[in-house]
Amino acid sequence: MPDSSPRELSDIGSLKALAHPLRQQMFAWLQRSGPATSAELAAEFGADRGATSYHLRQLARYGFIEEDTSRSTGRRRYWRAPPQDLRIPRRTADSKTAGAVKEVFLAWLEQADDALRNFLAASDSFGEFAEASQHSLAAVTLTAEELVQFGEDYMALLKRWQLDEGEQPLPGARHITVLFHAFPTIDEK
Repeated sequence: MPDSSPRELSDIGSLKALAHPLRQQMFAWLQRSGPATSAELAAEFGADRGATSYHLRQLARYGFIEEDTSRSTGRRRYWRAPPQDLRIPRRTADSKTAGAVKEVFLAWLEQADDALRNFLAASDSFGEFAEASQHSLAAVTLTAEELVQFGEDYMALLKRWQLDEGEQPLPGARHITVLFHAFPTIDEK
């Protein structure tokens, strides 16, 4: 079973590795679609095969993806994104790290926004999944400590639904995007 403890992305190397646009796309694709080779991802994103292979190795170097040794044979390497609890630091004193944190966060936000817009534009084609989808906007009043606990409770709930390594999804299951933001409201009086 993969390590389910939170991984805070606080080192500049990991952040820069993840901030690259093609790496973000490939990482998201592997999370959503499962194992793939560099050739398959190069075709998917219209990228050079050598560059794709390099970017996959960089993602692996920083622990975002790993080789799927059960599928790899010879020079044909499959890559997969194991389930992870990746988190952006709440604060960082170093301005370079803060800039990289912001870059990764904005990429995640754009990716999530695109996924939601694409779903809404084509929701009629999702059948029972469109009916089962959830959208909510709420507000609570919390202390800073309660806000931290609220986030941890949410992550615990999410982890209950993630597949363990080697576990297969049920027939008819599909990848579901889950968004979560909990932050202080700016008073607009």
